[in-house]
Amino acid sequence: MELSSVLHIADRRFAYAVDKNSFIIRIRTKRDDFKEVILHSRYKYVPLKFINTMEETKMHLYAKDNVFDYYEANIKIDCICLRYYFELVDYDSNKAYFGNNRFYKNDIDNIDFMFDLPQNLREEEMYVLPKWAKNGIVYQIFPARFASSEDISKEIWYKAPIGHQEEIGGNLRGIINHLDHISELGADLIYMTPIFKSTSSHKYNIADYYTIDPTFGSKEDLIELVKKAHEKGIRVILDGVFNHTGIDFFAFKDVLKNGKDSNYYNWYYINDYPLVCEWGKRPNYKSFAYFFGMPKLNEDNPVVRKYFIDVATYWIKEADIDGWRLDVADEVSHVFWKEFRREVKKVKPDALIIGEVWHYAEDFLDGDEWDTVMNYDFYFSVRELVAKETLTVSEFYAEIETIKGRCHKAIYPYLWNLLDSHDTERFYNACNYDKKKEKLAIAIQLLFEGMPLIYYGDEFGMKGSHDPDNRRGMYWDREYQDLEFFDWYKKLIQVRKNNPGILEENVSYKTIDELGLLVLEKPSYTLVFNTKNKELVLDEYIGKEDLIENKIFDGNMKPLSVLVFNK
Repeated sequence: MELSSVLHIADRRFAYAVDKNSFIIRIRTKRDDFKEVILHSRYKYVPLKFINTMEETKMHLYAKDNVFDYYEANIKIDCICLRYYFELVDYDSNKAYFGNNRFYKNDIDNIDFMFDLPQNLREEEMYVLPKWAKNGIVYQIFPARFASSEDISKEIWYKAPIGHQEEIGGNLRGIINHLDHISELGADLIYMTPIFKSTSSHKYNIADYYTIDPTFGSKEDLIELVKKAHEKGIRVILDGVFNHTGIDFFAFKDVLKNGKDSNYYNWYYINDYPLVCEWGKRPNYKSFAYFFGMPKLNEDNPVVRKYFIDVATYWIKEADIDGWRLDVADEVSHVFWKEFRREVKKVKPDALIIGEVWHYAEDFLDGDEWDTVMNYDFYFSVRELVAKETLTVSEFYAEIETIKGRCHKAIYPYLWNLLDSHDTERFYNACNYDKKKEKLAIAIQLLFEGMPLIYYGDEFGMKGSHDPDNRRGMYWDREYQDLEFFDWYKKLIQVRKNNPGILEENVSYKTIDELGLLVLEKPSYTLVFNTKNKELVLDEYIGKEDLIENKIFDGNMKPLSVLVFNK
């Protein structure tokens, strides 16, 4: 047994409340190192000679990646404080005992050598998430290119490839006019990239956080958009750019003008003055990705924190938006996000807060900052399996299990599982426009637990390379649309919503690399994915009805396809 791989820390990431008196305790071990792991627990302040509170719980292997096994136990307690330790049993029946960060050869009977779980503290730290968002479907809109209320010529609207500063007329009124499309698709949530006053098409260099960009419309348009979306059962999330501003923002303009005498000098990280603020030169102040046009904000400054938290709560109060997706969120201080969450949740307790981060960020997901993240790990894994064919199916699923192994149980159904976004090439492009590959990736996205994010136009087979070409005008004219994709999205979303058990935790899974086969066994469903471009013969499922196509399975599974069966 390799004890150096064993990890358990007695904090809210490894031992946490999921409900009153209900707790999850987790431990990580080397892959395939132990036959079983047993959790031993007892009440701290109750001597065993008076009441025997000792419990043994066999832990469940809930995730398994290429390196580690992840075990958990769900226990019920009602005490001031719980003491616990682990019994590790290998395949030769050798045992080790792990308590209070030490390993022991013999069973532990001294409570001072056990881990500690204070019940009230952990219940106070309980992760509270908006119930409406769980496993919901996100539809991402790039407002400048999604839809226009004006009559735009096809030559302008469908320009391809397209550049950063192309203005083709997208606006909020255009989104309002196409809410029926989003509803028909089956989306539960609209996420719009920034809509505030800015000099760019992408609006990430904001000049005024209290003004809708005039090219998009007005505050009244946003209010109407949210109201009409809510009437259709669709929530609306805005993009919060609180890491940096544009250089036209009033505070930075004042610094440009008055230098160190500016009241806003400490709103930014300025190294020297006068400011180096021009194309082709590295700025002498911190900025997003060293781009001079996006100076980084100093959120250590309490005045700055208050200003931007006021922005966030203002739009919730004024327009009834349902939360914020936070740009470059992992480069902003924990102090800011903790305060941000408290104030946003005061105004709207069920608002959803999503951090943009391209890696899993446990330090922001302790329940007192963000609710969830954009799950780029999912994107990378699906891309490498399906589009690039650089992962075997077992390697792919091990990467998914890594996410699951590290993720708080409550958060997992809230992860934004994306195939592409305004910051990546279109997945269809990555697949070299192989329709079967694209449809398989969509099926993986929509049949896995979490919040699938559909980037506008993907439902019509929209093309586009890397930024900015991934931000073309939406395919609204029939001649551009591939309705096979639209029908596929609708069919899978309907299966997902009509059979919520598909999203339950796996009972077991199976991978066969030479066949490219992945089988997920749920309590009431079996999901089968053929990830290779060749037909499979699967006799064991003959006679079962595939819920996607509503056909009786004849034993022959098509290349790059998926099946869903009731048990």
